[in-house]
Amino acid sequence: MMNARVFVTLKNGVLDPQGKAIEGALGSLGFEGVDAVRQGKIFDLKVNANSKEEAKAEIAKMCEKLLANTVIENYTIELHD
Repeated sequence: MMNARVFVTLKNGVLDPQGKAIEGALGSLGFEGVDAVRQGKIFDLKVNANSKEEAKAEIAKMCEKLLANTVIENYTIELHD
């Protein structure tokens, strides 16, 4: 089993209303100097694969089909032993 973490974030240029709301909330809580907050998602997976390359390829398929909306989101995959 391999442990993987997938980070999904909005592509540059895609509006992020939740990030904007977080940015405003931080300001109202007194946190100064925070600008351009972007929010995203993290998925932690355990994958049964014979190699890191196989695991990464399988997870990329998962991202393309379900975990990320690749029209508006980017994803990165980290593998951990």
